[in-house]
Amino acid sequence: MILFPAIDLKDGQCVRLKLGDMAQATVYNPDPAAQARAFEEQGFEWLHVVDLNGAFAGESVNGAAVDAILKATKNPVQLGGGIRTLAHIESWLARGLTRVILGTVAVRDPALVIEACRAFPGRVAVGIDAKGGKVAVEGWAEASELGVIELARKFEGAGVAAIIYTDIDRDGILIGINWESTLALADAVSIPVIASGGLASIEDIRRMLRPDARKLEGAISGRALYDGRIDPGEALALIKSARQAEVQQ
Repeated sequence: MILFPAIDLKDGQCVRLKLGDMAQATVYNPDPAAQARAFEEQGFEWLHVVDLNGAFAGESVNGAAVDAILKATKNPVQLGGGIRTLAHIESWLARGLTRVILGTVAVRDPALVIEACRAFPGRVAVGIDAKGGKVAVEGWAEASELGVIELARKFEGAGVAAIIYTDIDRDGILIGINWESTLALADAVSIPVIASGGLASIEDIRRMLRPDARKLEGAISGRALYDGRIDPGEALALIKSARQAEVQQ
């Protein structure tokens, strides 16, 4: 079980959005590289990064900030936002990313995702962002008619490293993860699922460690960490204790 701290990039700064709205952005750190270092020093083992401008533009916009993050931390980094071509995937992986997250292109061109998984085994994740149970694309600006599980099942057996599932209706407003739909997705596919959107308190960490949620790869936390609603030491200690208990079973 992994707790992924999030760095969302807008105009080169570390921000959090409310309900996926670019107009409702709060700047938490003007230096994303420093934020990446801080997360590593707190004991986190991974880093989740999103190029928000890139998600809307359909191409990387905050590349300089991502490069600075990669130089600043030894932790593995996963990046989503505006990654739409094989050449783009290859370029980012060569620059030091551990894995890329494909969102809009997973809806528009599932065959490209499957091709990317073959070319870069274990290094391609799929981001599924849902609003009202339907998949949203283009930086959450457009809704599709695809259901979440319907899309996820297209990638069964393709070698997708993980599915990052975000409930947009909960993102950035600290009301708790949508456990019902997240666990339903995890039950429906064999691909590891990472919960995202709404993680609000240490109670969400405890919920994540209950037996029915152990099938998840982990969860992403943004605003709750930045606002101090979750103490990193306490959260990581709970996860470590749960891991040790699992090993002893």
